[in-house]
Amino acid sequence: MTAERVTVSLPPDLLRDARSAVAGGAAESLSAFVAAALRTHLSRARALGELERVLGGRPPREAIDAVRRDLGLAPS
Repeated sequence: MTAERVTVSLPPDLLRDARSAVAGGAAESLSAFVAAALRTHLSRARALGELERVLGGRPPREAIDAVRRDLGLAPS
């Protein structure tokens, strides 16, 4: 896989946590960790966009919160 070098600025606590995750084996490098996080975020955004397309708009907040409760997640 080819890669392009970019420069990003991150809050110190976020960078510290990412480096700790890499040290703990979550990814082979900080670059791999960030790439995986971006892939996850973009995949979620695409899935939510598709859901909105299928439903004809964003689901009501009550429906979203009910699903989040069912999944054991905090309300958004």
